[in-house]
Amino acid sequence: MDKETKGAWIIHHGRKIALHIGAASDYPALDESSKAAELLMRLGQTDQSVLTKPQAVAVARAANLNHRTELPHYLNILEKRKLIDISGENIAILGVTTRSVLAHANDILEDGEPNEYEQASLGLAELTSSELQEKKKSLEYISDTYHISNPDVKDFVNQSIELGFVDFEGDGEDGLLFNGNLFKRKTIVKTGKVLSSLSSEEEERVVEFSQTLQRLGCVHSRTADRILGETLFEKLKAAGFFEVNIVSNEHGEHAFVNSPGAFHKFVNPFIDDSFDMAKSLVAALKYGMTLRNPAQGRIISVDWILGALIKGRTIGPATAIGNDYRVLENNRVVQLSHAGGGMFSMRLLKREIGELALEVLTTGDANAEAINAPPGSPMTGYIGPEESRTLLRRRQKPQSKRATRDILSSLRGGRSI
Repeated sequence: MDKETKGAWIIHHGRKIALHIGAASDYPALDESSKAAELLMRLGQTDQSVLTKPQAVAVARAANLNHRTELPHYLNILEKRKLIDISGENIAILGVTTRSVLAHANDILEDGEPNEYEQASLGLAELTSSELQEKKKSLEYISDTYHISNPDVKDFVNQSIELGFVDFEGDGEDGLLFNGNLFKRKTIVKTGKVLSSLSSEEEERVVEFSQTLQRLGCVHSRTADRILGETLFEKLKAAGFFEVNIVSNEHGEHAFVNSPGAFHKFVNPFIDDSFDMAKSLVAALKYGMTLRNPAQGRIISVDWILGALIKGRTIGPATAIGNDYRVLENNRVVQLSHAGGGMFSMRLLKREIGELALEVLTTGDANAEAINAPPGSPMTGYIGPEESRTLLRRRQKPQSKRATRDILSSLRGGRSI
């Protein structure tokens, strides 16, 4: 693996580790390098910048870091690598990009001397993201490659499944290992295999919905339910065939769907949006286009807004800006400023994130979609596609899981799991 790919897996695994009590003690170097990279990505912006220590504390809290015990440690790591410079109450941060941060994550991991299980967890994830892997053969591969004994390698793979480093479908060692990035590589070939496994009616629905996604870039899940039907949609998204981003407001959650390959024609979808920042910007803009009250600042032209932001202009003021972009503000993708009268203005801090979102949303006529949903409430939360897929798999009923197995089975030429 190159540094950037390995860095992307570090971020992926670090987020899984954070969800399980005690996992950090088993994977200490992965946990450390992931948190350091997450902090750097949030602190930095396209150009060199300076933050005060209170601002750094706010960033750390948004990244779920303990600002008393963890923040000083990770700032020290970043300063030793000359990525930041601390002087009194100010912190100067070098300009960052997603790829540069991923490369730094890899370097920090190597400095932390990862154990064989941490190295194996990255290798196993990379292996299962390209093709479905039989568990039995994966056990042999991990044992031989990372010199882990047979009893220990079984425990390791089972723990990897439990933590979410990889997914598992099937029974015993004859089952299959995969992960949510399966449809981000060799997309055309894998899509063809899935379509060939469906009934003619299901295939027509998937083709119709895929064409809608290609035209609009991102759509509300109600559109997916209407075209695909809830049952087909559920089994496809559980397998990672479609990605779902969830935004929330005081009235509940709204899911927006995109293809895992939506970013593929422009960048590597796994690497270039490892932190889900472009996806969250796309979801926030879609929310503003479709669910926001016009009186508070509904988005009419997404290409005009993103174009202005990318050029470094400040947009606004509008009431909606102060409500719908809080998640992005916490991640320092954008910076909000009070404009008086309950309104806010906004400027873009991470130019590459805006450029990627613009490419996705203007591939087709993204401004054309209108959703019959109640407008008005502010967007208050965001859940990325991997987390939403994980939550879905935990909720799946046996019959639904069987349907997802059928999708995965098609990638093996129709052999049962």
